[in-house]
Amino acid sequence: MSFPAFFAQVPSIILRDRLADFLGAATGGLIEYGYADAVRLAGHSCPTVAGSYLLSHRALRALYGDETPLRGEIAADFRETAETGVSGVMAAVVGLLTGAAGSGGFKGLAGRFVRRDLLRFAQELPGDIRFRRLDNGQSVTATLQLAEVPADPRLPSLLQRLLAGEDDPA
Repeated sequence: MSFPAFFAQVPSIILRDRLADFLGAATGGLIEYGYADAVRLAGHSCPTVAGSYLLSHRALRALYGDETPLRGEIAADFRETAETGVSGVMAAVVGLLTGAAGSGGFKGLAGRFVRRDLLRFAQELPGDIRFRRLDNGQSVTATLQLAEVPADPRLPSLLQRLLAGEDDPA
């Protein structure tokens, strides 16, 4: 699968996942995620996917500094419901990087590695998303302001033509 060249310019992030280490899925539990992984998950690239990836990357750096973030040991709370706007898409990307999951997430092994209910919606927050470390309770709240990203003025007509079944609207 090939991606546009600019994907390689987006910084990747290395996380330690103790469940992956325990199960032998990743040596030392180290997993590297890049923007292409978020695109694979979402099935597309757009400002929401890109913004969610970059916002998560920055939030994890703010929480962990030079330490390797601990995937599966980070809770993510959203101000909006999962059905509101792009919250569901944002949550998918945040969950990929943090390991946080909703009610259908991993229940753990003998009380360890639980990811279920680490991703919650409709929480009272001063921003869009709160990332919280489970080990020390430290948190950071972030907001993604997509209104600041200007759309290409050709987008509405190109999208209409694509939806109408034209092969090459450009």
